[in-house]
Amino acid sequence: MVTSYKHIAVALDFSQQSINAFNRAVKIAKENGATLLLISVVDTHTFGTVEAYDHKYAEKLQRELQVKLEEMKQKAIEAGVEQVIAKVEVGKSKVILTGLPNINLMVIGATGLNKAEKFVLGSVSERVVRHSKYDVLVVRNS
Repeated sequence: MVTSYKHIAVALDFSQQSINAFNRAVKIAKENGATLLLISVVDTHTFGTVEAYDHKYAEKLQRELQVKLEEMKQKAIEAGVEQVIAKVEVGKSKVILTGLPNINLMVIGATGLNKAEKFVLGSVSERVVRHSKYDVLVVRNS
């Protein structure tokens, strides 16, 4: 059983839910003196077949996400987290977020399907909860 989290990851798609998860992850990382991994995924699975999308579009998304992650990294450092890594991955979100090496806590936002089902987990969050090798904290909007 982990009593102190030293390697924390937070998944960021820059939705309000992921920003809430980021804020919680920063607090936990600071309290535990942990390394914080900010991770965003360019989910090429949503692009369809490889032939159907332009690789330049994926590269552009990577660059844009890296800039946003660097801004979030600075916020985490200013909040008192000493070690922050910002990383963009390309592939299937569900696969990448369940297989991160050296992580003992994943913080992720919950995604409501619609207003009537706002307490239902989104497909990525649900996959991470079910299949990750590490503890998962699902942060809901308050």
